[in-house]
Amino acid sequence: METPTSRSIPAEDALDSESPSRTSPPAIETKDLCLSYDEAPALRDVSLSVPERQVTALIGPSGCGKSTLLRCFNRMNDLIPGVRVTGQCRVGGQDILGDGVDVIGLRKQVGMVFQRSNPFPMSIRANMAYGLKLQGLRNRVEQDRIVEESLRAAALWDEVKDRLDRNALELSGGQQQRLCIARAIAIRPRILLMDEPASALDPITTMRIEELILELRRDYTIVIVTHNMQQAARISDRTAFLYLGEVVEFDRTSRIFTHPRDQRTEDYVTGRFG
Repeated sequence: METPTSRSIPAEDALDSESPSRTSPPAIETKDLCLSYDEAPALRDVSLSVPERQVTALIGPSGCGKSTLLRCFNRMNDLIPGVRVTGQCRVGGQDILGDGVDVIGLRKQVGMVFQRSNPFPMSIRANMAYGLKLQGLRNRVEQDRIVEESLRAAALWDEVKDRLDRNALELSGGQQQRLCIARAIAIRPRILLMDEPASALDPITTMRIEELILELRRDYTIVIVTHNMQQAARISDRTAFLYLGEVVEFDRTSRIFTHPRDQRTEDYVTGRFG
């Protein structure tokens, strides 16, 4: 098995004095975050700080709590019966777990891209304008401007500009996933959550998605769940290793893959288990 330790880590991982993590408050911060499904613990005392405008990877074996933690950041777990959450989860400095939180407003600020592309069965243009209309934007000229801008940001405009009124389901799998990313950023979130966004794609399309993520981190805070160790090493600035619902280690990606502090982390990233 090829281990990620042999791959070069992006220069941005150096986190010098100009890094957003040093000059800005964290985009997301949790403290003693616990979550259970029908009394079965899924997350245990998770405390971590996600820096702004960087890519943070969540890694770990299946069932360790990665996707559950990701869904805490926009309260998608609320949709699951029997969920109980305690502790703190702050987004932009606000604890989002309180009863008075505007969850719809939160999800405008924290967009999400799922493992499998999920375009609506309507035109590409309608997919892109859907969230804008929900936000009350009815001006067609302004809609078209944002649609083009977002499709360009997702590196999709040149491929679809002449067929915006065609059904989005006619696109290839990779194009559909980039459309979903474009749709997510069209409403101008501050944070993008990605739950294994390339796991169902071929290697070439996966590379395009990774290149897109590296471009988007200039403007967005990105948190990505991935089982692919090479992918985490290639695109993330920081990595959290989860095991049995706990964050075992959270550090710069280069350190996680070359000098982990915990033996369980080393065993996982070198392929001894997982």
